[in-house]
Amino acid sequence: MKKWFGLQSMRHKLMIAAIACILIPAALTQFIYTSLTQDAVQRQAISNAQDSLLLVDGSVTNLLQSMINIANYIQMNPDMNAYFKLVVSGNTENDNAYRKFTDKNRIIQQLDSLTVSEKSYVTVLLTDGTTFTNYSTSDYNPLSLLEEPWFKELGDLKWLSSYWIGTNPTVFAYMLEESPYQISLARTLRRDDSRIYGYIVVTVMEKRVNQLFKSLPSEQEVMLLDANNRILSSGDAAKIGQTFTDAGTTTGGLHTSIATVGNKKYLITEKPFSFNEWRLVSKQRYSEAIVDISSIFNRVFVVQFTSLVIFLLLLLALLRAFTKPIVLLGRTTSSVQRGNLSVRSGIRGKDEIGRLGFLFDLMLDRIQEMIAEVSDTQARKRKAELKMLQAQIHPHFLFNVLNSIRMKVMRRGDPESAKMIGSLSTLLRMTINGEEDEICLHEELELLTHYVELMNLRQKEEVRLSLDIASEAMLVRVPRFFLQPVVENALIHGFSQRAGLIRIHAVMRERVLTLTVEDDGIGMDEPAVAALNQKLVAAGGSSQAGTEAGGGAAGAFSGMGLVNVAERMHLLQGERFKMEVESDPGKGTLIRIIIAYERADGDV
Repeated sequence: MKKWFGLQSMRHKLMIAAIACILIPAALTQFIYTSLTQDAVQRQAISNAQDSLLLVDGSVTNLLQSMINIANYIQMNPDMNAYFKLVVSGNTENDNAYRKFTDKNRIIQQLDSLTVSEKSYVTVLLTDGTTFTNYSTSDYNPLSLLEEPWFKELGDLKWLSSYWIGTNPTVFAYMLEESPYQISLARTLRRDDSRIYGYIVVTVMEKRVNQLFKSLPSEQEVMLLDANNRILSSGDAAKIGQTFTDAGTTTGGLHTSIATVGNKKYLITEKPFSFNEWRLVSKQRYSEAIVDISSIFNRVFVVQFTSLVIFLLLLLALLRAFTKPIVLLGRTTSSVQRGNLSVRSGIRGKDEIGRLGFLFDLMLDRIQEMIAEVSDTQARKRKAELKMLQAQIHPHFLFNVLNSIRMKVMRRGDPESAKMIGSLSTLLRMTINGEEDEICLHEELELLTHYVELMNLRQKEEVRLSLDIASEAMLVRVPRFFLQPVVENALIHGFSQRAGLIRIHAVMRERVLTLTVEDDGIGMDEPAVAALNQKLVAAGGSSQAGTEAGGGAAGAFSGMGLVNVAERMHLLQGERFKMEVESDPGKGTLIRIIIAYERADGDV
């Protein structure tokens, strides 16, 4: 069999493989379909039940969360709490009647504003018997809350804890016919020493909850249960207050179980809330849950079998067309293997084979180009090495001449000029002979000192440089000449040929270097500062500009500006670098540079 198969052409092999790969899986699918269908139907029924319950869970959660939000607002509102404390302490007794009326009306208006879209009944009961409500006290006396059996338990509540009262008969007479039951939440108002000075009770009608259940199919019964499986809300009002005995074990998350009740199977889906011990439960007959899914599976099988036959015939017809360009491409690769790089397949098209032929031809073109580029690169590399050897001769000659001039000036009794020439020699040596991209911070500051001394030669008045550097920051390695453009910016734009002071402060805390460069120059107005900070932030995403700044940073100290400094540092440090500017007109400018290091060893 293996020998016979090996003698067949590629076209025949593809046809045989196609038939085998289609018919064998189809036969296996038919054989195991019955067993797998039952499990798939059950999983889909559970998934549908959970999806339906999640739809209702979002709405019910929003309703209950709105009650918490109302209580939070009152509990955290400083204006309302301050007034409540004044009332409890009796400090409002001396106010005139009009003042008392306006203050109380202001509180009531705030309570009304909390429940504009959906009516909730809010009661604030203070320990001195004063009440504030967003409903008429003629409908219900809020002092009656003191007689409720659950009221004594509010003393055990912590600061932001809520007491969920559950479902009770509606206390508002005009709402009895529309909604016989209500659901309430209670909170305490406490002083700083935890003493209670008031209570908050938020109430909604139970009908608002069961109306949300009506969005589900009629055969799916949804209920709201408390921790004791007592029904708090249901589409059937007669069940409210009863115990739901079919609930499964609470798992802490969305859970579906199949329970048998009276010789009938039911899907029981439960979803607990995160902010209390209540949960939503749906109950649906299993036969009703899978009736549509089973029908869909049967129809899908018929469609799949019909499609199988059609596509098998179509595949056999198209295989001949598909194999032709593959054979041509194989011949082309054989020619390339023999060393003929000028041959091309000429295969074109929008399908994978057409793109493969195009890319293969493109690859051959690129190979020929790369061979030419490698030859050219080797030639240019030899020229560059020669120029590098020549360039190393000139700097040493320049340094020797400068040192000779400095010594001659020193002998003539002009130490200040000799010092300037020494500073220039040091800067040039660091600029031209810099082999490392990073140096220690104390070396960078030493170069900066020489630079300021040289710049003072061109200033009409002297600019002083003050350094305040923490000892642990001295050996931190930083990019060469990254501070020079910052100081140059202060000299040129901050002082404009005037005298002044530049202060540099550096501190190292928890592997983070914080540098500030501050001058007492002319400063900038707020729009200019905002525009500059925006450019500094945008510089972090400018890869092209960053490459240009970073490429020459190690060998030149020309004023490339704050933006180029930011581009260079973002290129080197990435998200670990931050730069920002603060300035006031007439007071000066402060530039803050923050660099976070990955480790705190000798190679920071």
